[in-house]
Amino acid sequence: MPYSLQKSPIVGLMALTLAVVLPFVPAAAGSAPQTSVAGEAAGLEGHWEGTIEIPGQELKFDIDFSRAGDGWAGDVSIPAQGAQDLPLKDLSLEADQVTFVISGIPGDPTFSGTLSDDGTRISGEFAQGGQTFPFSLTSGVAPADEARGALADVDAIIDAALEDWQTPGMGVAVVVDGEVVLCRGYGLRDRENQLPATARTLFAIGSCTKAFTAFCLATLVDEGLLGWDRPVVEYLPNFQMHDEYATAHLTARDMVTHRSGLPRHDLTWYNNETVTRAELVGRLRYLEPNHDLRERWQYNNLMYLTAGYLIEQLTGKSWEEAVRERALAPLGMERSNFSVEVSQAADDFALPYLEEDDELRRIDFRPITVMGPGGSINSCAEEMANWLIVNLGNGRFADQQLLAAATVKELHTPQMIMPGVPDSPEDSPMSYALGWMTRTWRGHFQVQHGGNIDGFSARVTLFPNDGVGIVMLTNKNADGLIGPMTKTLADRALGLEPREWIGEAAEERDETKAFVEEAEEKKDLFREKKTKPSRPLEAFAGEYQHPGYGVIEIRKEGKTLEMILNGMHMPLEHWHYDVFSVAESDEEVIPENLRAVFLGDVRGNLSLAMALEPHVDPIVFERLPDKRLTDPAFLQRLVGDYEIPGQVITITLQGTLLKLRVGGQPALELEPRGSEEFTIKGLASISLRFVLENDGPASEMLLVQPGGVFTAQRVNEQ
Repeated sequence: MPYSLQKSPIVGLMALTLAVVLPFVPAAAGSAPQTSVAGEAAGLEGHWEGTIEIPGQELKFDIDFSRAGDGWAGDVSIPAQGAQDLPLKDLSLEADQVTFVISGIPGDPTFSGTLSDDGTRISGEFAQGGQTFPFSLTSGVAPADEARGALADVDAIIDAALEDWQTPGMGVAVVVDGEVVLCRGYGLRDRENQLPATARTLFAIGSCTKAFTAFCLATLVDEGLLGWDRPVVEYLPNFQMHDEYATAHLTARDMVTHRSGLPRHDLTWYNNETVTRAELVGRLRYLEPNHDLRERWQYNNLMYLTAGYLIEQLTGKSWEEAVRERALAPLGMERSNFSVEVSQAADDFALPYLEEDDELRRIDFRPITVMGPGGSINSCAEEMANWLIVNLGNGRFADQQLLAAATVKELHTPQMIMPGVPDSPEDSPMSYALGWMTRTWRGHFQVQHGGNIDGFSARVTLFPNDGVGIVMLTNKNADGLIGPMTKTLADRALGLEPREWIGEAAEERDETKAFVEEAEEKKDLFREKKTKPSRPLEAFAGEYQHPGYGVIEIRKEGKTLEMILNGMHMPLEHWHYDVFSVAESDEEVIPENLRAVFLGDVRGNLSLAMALEPHVDPIVFERLPDKRLTDPAFLQRLVGDYEIPGQVITITLQGTLLKLRVGGQPALELEPRGSEEFTIKGLASISLRFVLENDGPASEMLLVQPGGVFTAQRVNEQ
């Protein structure tokens, strides 16, 4: 796009502040407008790097000069301003005098300089709008070529690290200045069959998907269909959070920057293959926040699910279709997909692995279709390299401008400070942008996001001001190698002094492992081992419901209990009192050591409490009534008149709803509770139980009140 050079509000002088003014297609290398050469043509061809001396700052830029017939072509990139490969015009070399102009920019920004005797330096003045500033250029190796040389030794480093970290396979891509300088697979995608990982091997990228969801939202912003800061309820009229203020004010920006006030609540969706996105969005109103809106950053997958649902409502297409159309297809990411089932049908895909007790074992693929907007994309190093290019290229890929340059910059701009202090004085605290995490790392602005899903780990890292991007994909659960390996490649691609990142991380890994093992040995420290449950195990069996989390089923299996949540069968072992713990299991999806507490009320009715979300009070599941209490055939047996001294109580049935009427008073609705009890709606202190004999009608109705239990005899029909 063309850019105008405007007055800087910081220095008060003419500075290179780039703003989009008209549609523009940057010229590819070697395709800039041709210009004539007067005099001897020597010393320009190649890559040059330089600075413009603006008061108070040095603005870095680079130029690539190339032959174009009898003339010259060239393009200029200014990383700090997000300008890449802007074409040059009026390029002239006469004796040792060099001049050229940035094409398409108002004010004709012009460089006029002198070529040094050895042909390695140009120095002179940059002029625009009547003001001039000194500039200098030095010829050198193109950054992409320099990076290729710096990365020449990484194969051996990666192979050794894979063995030490027990990482089966890895896909790696590195992009510098729009060029792919490294793209290949390492190790094995399938250990059992010794199949190698390649640049085309599909891995799950987990939460790196979030940047694609934010990118898709950004296309809607560019089209005027969405405002980042408009309340979501304007687009989704039925949208509702737990509190009214968040409902009225939550925006798309809030959702994708993790500042909704809602903690993770991940067990509302994890492993749930029957719930829909619309249903989960509807359940948000029942999930307790732990902070006010915009008060604090805290990671939340459900907000990205809601962002994906918003995309569906605005486009009339599924999230998958929208992302395919607006990102994957234009980027040539044809093999990338949204389903582990689709990946397994491909000719080159990685199997998932988990390290446990120093042993690596293969695990099952984890379908997370419902949480697609937060983490379901599968891709490969070869295609993720294109994702790097479009993000480093101001929204441009090949000959298409997929996003406005300013919109891409906004996606990468810090929005919310993340808790925590950096370990190194070279690093800044982390912030969250729109689908990305940001910081300054070793003096370089970094934009990155990690991804972890069962058996896979990923990280996408950008250095926008340096034109450098790195993708790391592995087929190991929570792979600690991803971070130090990214740093190792970044050192080389950025020309930094290398550090032993992998060795340092290995030492920390071993220390942490010993610390965790010691903690696990003490998990029984506060367990009362001589207690037993307050009732027979079968009395705990039944279904328990929370409106946000759905239904948990408790079954008696042999001499213990089993809990089923979202299709996960969790064996329970008695911990103490009426507390049970999820037993250790080979099934990696089960959250081991989760405590389930059965609570009884004054009449002995049960509920179930669990700390499914540690940042709020335990989630309480109310026991669902016995299914026969909503069966019309059974309820019909309870219908009739029951007499207590001086009064007749009439029980009627409407559908599956029992009602109670006393004399001429309005009918009261009865709510089923437990296995055989009903309460009066709005008057929970009084309950009713019916005495049944054989298969006939109820003979008595017991009215249970705090002051006693009153028996009402059934009045026989005449």
